[in-house]
Amino acid sequence: MTTKTTLIGPFRQVVTMNGLALSGSLKYDHLQVIEEGGIVVENGKIIQVGNFLASSKTYPKNIYKIEGDYVLLPGLIDAHTHICYGGSRAADYALRNAGASYLEIANNGGGIWDTVSQTRQASLNQLEFQMSNRAEKHLKEGVTTCEVKSGYGLDLGSEMKMLEAIKSVDSKSEIDLISTCLAAHIKPKDFKGSHSEYLLFTVNNLFQFLKDNQLSNRIDIFIEESAFSTKDATNYLSVAKQYGFSITVHADQFSTGGSEVAAQFGAISADHLEASGEKEFKKLIKANVIGTALPGASMGLGEPYMKGRKFLDLGGCLVIATDWNPGSAPMGDLLMQAAVFGAQQKLNTAETFAAITFRAAKALKLDDRGVLKPKAKADFIAFSTKDYREILYHQGKMKPNLVWKNGNLITPAQDR
Repeated sequence: MTTKTTLIGPFRQVVTMNGLALSGSLKYDHLQVIEEGGIVVENGKIIQVGNFLASSKTYPKNIYKIEGDYVLLPGLIDAHTHICYGGSRAADYALRNAGASYLEIANNGGGIWDTVSQTRQASLNQLEFQMSNRAEKHLKEGVTTCEVKSGYGLDLGSEMKMLEAIKSVDSKSEIDLISTCLAAHIKPKDFKGSHSEYLLFTVNNLFQFLKDNQLSNRIDIFIEESAFSTKDATNYLSVAKQYGFSITVHADQFSTGGSEVAAQFGAISADHLEASGEKEFKKLIKANVIGTALPGASMGLGEPYMKGRKFLDLGGCLVIATDWNPGSAPMGDLLMQAAVFGAQQKLNTAETFAAITFRAAKALKLDDRGVLKPKAKADFIAFSTKDYREILYHQGKMKPNLVWKNGNLITPAQDR
């Protein structure tokens, strides 16, 4: 971590993302863009953002000079992933594109249960190694904070193993990993009781362990016809709230109902929302629930996108995340997905950038990142261009050339 005060720059443009509303649509021309800007960091925090030349007169001793034309943005934040898993589901993808349905694939040994089986077989070290590689890829592409869910263990030992792997990789990696317990992903095939009995078993045997071992402060549940009912979810989340967990919900991916539960419990976010309409959106917005679009799942499944434009226009806080997982969303490219989703939904540059920076931070209850301003984390990324509009124009093909985490310039993995 940087211990001395350092001025970094000059950057042709610094897009701060400062001063923008946390909810609702944004004006394209409301982006704060500092021309010929510089950023002052100390002890992993931002001290000052402003004109580089003016800053160099105040901080003349320690200057990290940037050669060439670069645009600076806050580090990206992926608020919904499943990057802790074992194995691959390439066979599922090929079958789905050949016309097989989700249920047909699951009934023939594929689907989530296939990943559960492979994740259970993987050792803790294997899970850590694979997840570390995925996290490193994210960091190289500008994602400096990433949420990671369990949910491919679905028995006590395997769920604990996944959450321990997430905690371990977070402690060793430069990227920040935020863990979420998704033990309520589906009812495991080898659990003999009902869906409600499985959730009760999880509550009684896992929740206190999570608290005692600081493995996660967040609980998620998949509410869908193929997963858990709204009634089951209501009972489960009632206990989660009593334990003091933050709540997020896989909601309205194929059918509605989950968004209503998310609103009822004041969840931080309702994620997916592909099946949601104005009625569901209004309930979420009234309850101050963030709507997280997962375009990677829509791409992988060939399904419609969440109506992001509508959600914003109604006053919602829209976040875009990858849903990086081995089944429906194996790509894991946040910038590309945000660019494509933004074009399809007619989101302007400010709205798209907001959805993967400070609004995404809000979905993780983090108020110290996603924006370039004093006291924020010194997480930022630089693109080799003179004009910030080029970034989305290239639809994700333009990646950051330089990534700083806690004020330190991160060298890409292949150059180490």
